[in-house]
Amino acid sequence: MITEPLLINKNPKGGLRTLPFIIANEAFERMATVGFTPNMILYLCREYNMETTPATNIIFIWTAATNFLPIVGALLADSYVGRYRMIGFGCFTCLLGMVLLWSTTILPGAKPPACDQLRNGCESATWSQLMPLYFAFGLMSLGSGGIRSSSLAFGAEQLDKGDGTKSKGALQSYFSWYYVFVSASSIVAVTCIVYIQDNLGWKVGFGVPAVIMLLSALTFFLASPFYVKSKANTSLLPGLAQVLVASFKNRRTKLPTQATEEMYHHGKGSMRLMPSENLRFLNKACMVKHPEQDLTPDGRASNPSSLCTVEQVEELKALIKASSMDRHVTPNFEIPSGSFTIFAILTLTIWIGLYDRALLPLASKIKGKPCQLSLKLRMGIGLLFSTASMTAWAIVEAARRSIAINEGISDDLRAVVQMSAMWQLPYLVLSGLAMAFNMIGQTEFYYTELPKSMSSIASTLSGAGLSAANLVASLIMNAVDDITKRGGKGGWIPSNINKGHYDYYYWLLTALSMANFLYYLACCKAYGPFKGRVGTAFDDKDGMEEEC
Repeated sequence: MITEPLLINKNPKGGLRTLPFIIANEAFERMATVGFTPNMILYLCREYNMETTPATNIIFIWTAATNFLPIVGALLADSYVGRYRMIGFGCFTCLLGMVLLWSTTILPGAKPPACDQLRNGCESATWSQLMPLYFAFGLMSLGSGGIRSSSLAFGAEQLDKGDGTKSKGALQSYFSWYYVFVSASSIVAVTCIVYIQDNLGWKVGFGVPAVIMLLSALTFFLASPFYVKSKANTSLLPGLAQVLVASFKNRRTKLPTQATEEMYHHGKGSMRLMPSENLRFLNKACMVKHPEQDLTPDGRASNPSSLCTVEQVEELKALIKASSMDRHVTPNFEIPSGSFTIFAILTLTIWIGLYDRALLPLASKIKGKPCQLSLKLRMGIGLLFSTASMTAWAIVEAARRSIAINEGISDDLRAVVQMSAMWQLPYLVLSGLAMAFNMIGQTEFYYTELPKSMSSIASTLSGAGLSAANLVASLIMNAVDDITKRGGKGGWIPSNINKGHYDYYYWLLTALSMANFLYYLACCKAYGPFKGRVGTAFDDKDGMEEEC
């Protein structure tokens, strides 16, 4: 929980009073977006007469774009427009996309004529009918990218005490409770909004998320006078490019075995006077070979394309190292009713509260000083839970398919198998624990390891992995579908799940998840020890913390 040090704030703006508005903005946006997701496969298949595989691919691409665009938004926010403006742009664009998607449910001729999918002859959607749908997805992804790129970092920015320091413990609690409220909003989405869609139809079911997104925008702008609005670092992107150019120009320069501070160019008042030993070839970009020629009388680089500062080099190193830490290849493809995801979200929420309010205080009391699980350990445990969840899902699907065949209902696409849906709980609970350990651990890792000037980028890097996961998932699904259908076979993943072998598909994902964990271990070894954020000051007492 956010504790007392945050109340001592020398800055007249920001502080605790702004956090509810920032968190509410993100929570409402997630509630609206997640409210569309669970039943979208049904909407595409039933209203647009799509087959399961192409409809799923559309959702994969939409999800990938939603997870990737925050990276673009973060780069623009940190380098040009600032976080406040980026969130504002995201609110407007996302709302516009949701209104457009809602309009597809009410405008005549927006969808092809309804038909019975169990029979042939369904009329496919025309390009003019699909364009508004795709455009709505694009606007929603663009808007979500604007909000998610900066929301977490913008909230952390409000915790600055006015002297450049933050409480490390308060920051960790903020990250955890941020995800609690965002997860709680997802619970509402997969229960209430899904219920409305199932019982009141698409018109009302898609209109409600649009209204919620309107509340998200109003909530954010309501506290505008109280926000800390830091200016963007306009030199960030050019600086990263400058390091690459300077490294290439100086590629033949030999690095010294015994380096000193005078050998490298650094800005005035810099907290880092020498570059790190990781990715040493980039150090050539900030190496001063001839001081009289390379530097001006006031200490600046005579030719910025040939000489960078140590800070610029370390910013690029941090981005390269952080982005190579983890890449999920497990897609989040779900066959059951969308509302069952509530158990995964509940597990995530309960674990965060239990970890932050019970387990950590108990461990700290036993050890006699504040302690916590290391970030590497938390992320690794999360990947193991992810692998275990896919294993559970494969086992349950094999049992479900066997029961469907034994009951003689394998030909009936809509038949209900005499098997309790509660058998999904192991998969959902393990998935929730995987998110609790890995997702929050990744976010905290990126935020603390990358420089302060890249805070927005840091808060969105975990989304880059999810974006890549959805693209890879689409490729895997297409490959599996094509390969297993050869020779006139039905394939593993047909529209009729009773005729396919989704259990084989999940076993394949289990193997890929284990390979992902082994890749993570290799990345941990190559990365070395965590060094903490460059140029960020925390309270001295936070240095008392150690790993449990």
